Amino acid sequence: QVQLVQSGGGLVQAGGSLRLSCAVSGRTFGSYGMGWFRQAPGKEREFVAAISSNGGSTYYADSVKGRFTISRDNAKSTVDLQMSSLKPEDTAVYYCAGGKSFLAARRPYEYDYWGQGTQVTVSS
Repeated sequence: QVQLVQSGGGLVQAGGSLRLSCAVSGRTFGSYGMGWFRQAPGKEREFVAAISSNGGSTYYADSVKGRFTISRDNAKSTVDLQMSSLKPEDTAVYYCAGGKSFLAARRPYEYDYWGQGTQVTVSS
């Protein structure tokens, strides 16, 4: 059974930083791309960042480029999202996702496993 267990998140002031982590079990972690998505109240789930299976390729949404960094540790089967210079518009529930292939994918349908979600709230 594949499980994605998220940790981190919480409440931070604008300009602050947070780190999200996602621990994966039940699959060969190093064979699949990973991603982070977020969903704000009343909005659709949106892509945040993705990383390929070997970490060689990363992609970011324009809204977070230069502020967020995705990374992975294949030895530990974890993927992290370091978030800096946070803005109130970054407030959302964040989800890590396990991809269907080795690619750093940007569409939700390219992922078949999801974490439980973690609330990130940025106050102004």
